[in-house]
Amino acid sequence: MSDEPTYLTQEGAEELQRELNKLVNDRRPVLVAKLKEAVAQGDLKENADYHDTREQLGLLDGRITYLEEILRTAEIISTEGKKGVVTIGSTVTLRFDEEDEDETYTIVGPAESNPSEGRISQKSPIGAALLGHKKGDKVRIETPSGEMTCKVKKIK
Repeated sequence: MSDEPTYLTQEGAEELQRELNKLVNDRRPVLVAKLKEAVAQGDLKENADYHDTREQLGLLDGRITYLEEILRTAEIISTEGKKGVVTIGSTVTLRFDEEDEDETYTIVGPAESNPSEGRISQKSPIGAALLGHKKGDKVRIETPSGEMTCKVKKIK
């Protein structure tokens, strides 16, 4: 992991903690039991259950380690205060030029970004461009597909 802090909202930290608890307390014990059953079958060379379960357990342990590290090093973002300026944790309503409808995004750290739910990373082109702007500002955004412009309509 990098030396840069991992930013999480309180809600995001709680969601990652729930996922971690589920993996450690529910999913991992099931895979460990399944692995023991596969070992008991003998001849591990050609035992597909053993190899599949071992691979699943390895992937699961990697995810557990990742979540533990994020939660251990996370800096929880306070959404109080700075209401007039876009910061990590802000929910921003935008109107892109040549669009008829507003779009709303919450700026979060990369660990909890989920664009399909409107949660974008502060490192994404839109998230990075919005940081520091105020209501009414016109913002130019450089994206891989070209430049876009939007107006900040509301900040929560």
